[in-house]
Amino acid sequence: MNENKKKIWITGASSGIGKALAIKFATNGWQVAVSARRESLLQDLNKINSNIHSFPLDVKDEFKTKKVFEYIIEKFQTLDIAVFCTGIHDPNAEKKLSSETIRQIMETNFFGTLNCVMATNNYFKEKKSGHISIVSSVAGYRGLPAASGYCASKSALISLAESIYFDFKRHNVRVSVINPGFIKTPMTDKNKFPMPMIKSPEYAAEKIFIGLTKKNVFEIHFPIAFTMIMKLLRIMPNWLYLLIASKGISKIKL
Repeated sequence: MNENKKKIWITGASSGIGKALAIKFATNGWQVAVSARRESLLQDLNKINSNIHSFPLDVKDEFKTKKVFEYIIEKFQTLDIAVFCTGIHDPNAEKKLSSETIRQIMETNFFGTLNCVMATNNYFKEKKSGHISIVSSVAGYRGLPAASGYCASKSALISLAESIYFDFKRHNVRVSVINPGFIKTPMTDKNKFPMPMIKSPEYAAEKIFIGLTKKNVFEIHFPIAFTMIMKLLRIMPNWLYLLIASKGISKIKL
């Protein structure tokens, strides 16, 4: 392993944003550790670029997450950035309020990410450098229909990133949050409603790569035209947001 190359760990890398991001970093000469449940898809990434290395993982398993991170450090010797990108959502399952569905989403999206943060916690603090980035979504800004679990999990991730920012900053470790708009992935392909300003995973990877390597910002969000609209909705009084959202939703068959 080349000691001079920068190194990154990306979870949720078997498809969508995580996959595109792994290819982007590897193409730019980084050594990339990729994790996801589907090992065969991770091995396909290694065939695309030899800088990508497979570390299969279900992030819901706290013990396994810690062991996989130990394997990564054993192979890479060091790590510069960790991007936690794991996420699930099924709009069809969320049409009906279900505690089981919400619990499954929270277990993967929030607690799975938390397991990854805790796995890297001591390493980065003792190293006194590095960067943890959590992939959330603009869906975390406000509650949306047919997304009670997804929005709750993404909102929780934004709050988690904001909270741990202060803790890690004391150890010279950077924390950031990534809030994309609609990105065309196997997950968003399930949506049955119009998705304004939807972008490709490669577009998202480019924006994230720039945000992680060339800028020093807490929040990486894109596309700007869409995320600024969502930010405006975020600061609206509740009565106004709910009124506008209700009128918009009435025009969409969910």
